[in-house]
Amino acid sequence: MSALVVRAVGTERLDLLPLRAEHAEEMAVVLSDPALHQFIGGIPDTPQALHSRYRRMTAGSPDPAVSWLNWVIRLRTESCLTGTVQATVGHGGDGLVAEIAWVVGTPWQGRGLATEAVRGLVDWLGSRPVHSVVAHIHPDHRASAAVAAAAGLTPTDEWYDGEIRWHRTIGR
Repeated sequence: MSALVVRAVGTERLDLLPLRAEHAEEMAVVLSDPALHQFIGGIPDTPQALHSRYRRMTAGSPDPAVSWLNWVIRLRTESCLTGTVQATVGHGGDGLVAEIAWVVGTPWQGRGLATEAVRGLVDWLGSRPVHSVVAHIHPDHRASAAVAAAAGLTPTDEWYDGEIRWHRTIGR
């Protein structure tokens, strides 16, 4: 597989911008609410820790068969970052599979931004040679389940690390 390259993606209200280490300071504030970690565990990162993590992420996967694609979500009307979306793309049984994840900061939740961002991400992946999209969602995380459903993913009977695997075929 030739590596997929992250590009800016526009939606009605959002710009999905390729992640850069320089986003760390603003994103540390966006992701500072401990409640965001209720289902994924951990604690909010410091700006320094986030900067280091973003540097590693933007360096790309050490496996040439896997592409790490990461964006920050920018709300145009407020000219601020509000969260992230990401896709890890590799080979699956029927072609390229993208495992996606997202997070929107607490002050911007409930406005449909995660749904819009994830739909934009899935649409972008669908215009690439990606066959299917999966997400792993905690069974009690109703908001993430609603986002996945709105992006066309459906829950499967498969579980991974205490989470339900959601799936959507998007290939041509």
